[in-house]
Amino acid sequence: MPAGHSTGRPRRTVATRAGRRAAERRRRLRRTLLLGSAAVLVAVSATAYAMAPGDEVATVADSRAQGAPGDQAAPAERPAPSASATPSKAPRAATGKHSPSPSPSASASASAPPPAPAPGGFAASSLAGLPQGKGPVRRWRLEVEEGSGVDANTAARAVEAILGDPRGWIHDPAYGFQLAGAGQPVDFTVKIATPTTTDLLCEVVTPELKGETNCRAGHTVVVNLKRWQEGSPQFAGPVEQYRALIVNHEVGHELGHEHETCPGPGQPAPAMMQQIKGLLGCTANAWPFDGNGTYLSGPRVP
Repeated sequence: MPAGHSTGRPRRTVATRAGRRAAERRRRLRRTLLLGSAAVLVAVSATAYAMAPGDEVATVADSRAQGAPGDQAAPAERPAPSASATPSKAPRAATGKHSPSPSPSASASASAPPPAPAPGGFAASSLAGLPQGKGPVRRWRLEVEEGSGVDANTAARAVEAILGDPRGWIHDPAYGFQLAGAGQPVDFTVKIATPTTTDLLCEVVTPELKGETNCRAGHTVVVNLKRWQEGSPQFAGPVEQYRALIVNHEVGHELGHEHETCPGPGQPAPAMMQQIKGLLGCTANAWPFDGNGTYLSGPRVP
């Protein structure tokens, strides 16, 4: 064979064909890999969507409810759990380790001030007495405010003794009294009441008289508990004598007598004088009549 000639295919042609086949194999391999990856991605996505279609929304809502770093929303502003949330997202039940917060209404009731006091209840004496005096009998009953510490029966006997004293109103033959028994009708009532209740029953509005005075309201003689127990700084004498002045003065109003004032320095103050306001030179006195049966009068107060 002549020098410079080859008996096989040209080397360039063989190399070119081999390169083409290798490149074709690489292209097919890449196509296969790409198609496989796409199929796997589609399958995974479809499976995830089928298993929990609302999981992504619930997760976002939960992360906002829990508060991301820097989130300053107040607890009251947190959104309610989504209706599509899975059961695992539901709030945990109370464990009982913490006491529930009081409701607004309960807190308001606990902090609300107590109501203002109203007139208290009264307990009546259970005793009955005999007629006193020569005049038409006026029946009366004694009542004490509950919680005052005064025994109704003891106080009833004390008032009965005052009304039956010969220096009292029965010295006038026009008057007579009788302590009525339980359930019997009466013409007037004597009530011993606390200062606050006395002010309410007597409708006291004068500042210096609040908590201090007695009165007659309708057919009720209201005796201030403070005065019944302590007497008056204007009255020189034992507290029992001042109790007689209270009863005689207020029952005097029930009988129709008006206020009187001091007749002159050194003379006994009339029982119908408002001695708690000062004696104006008179001497303290609890009775309408003196021991001789003389009515201790004074100028009528206009």
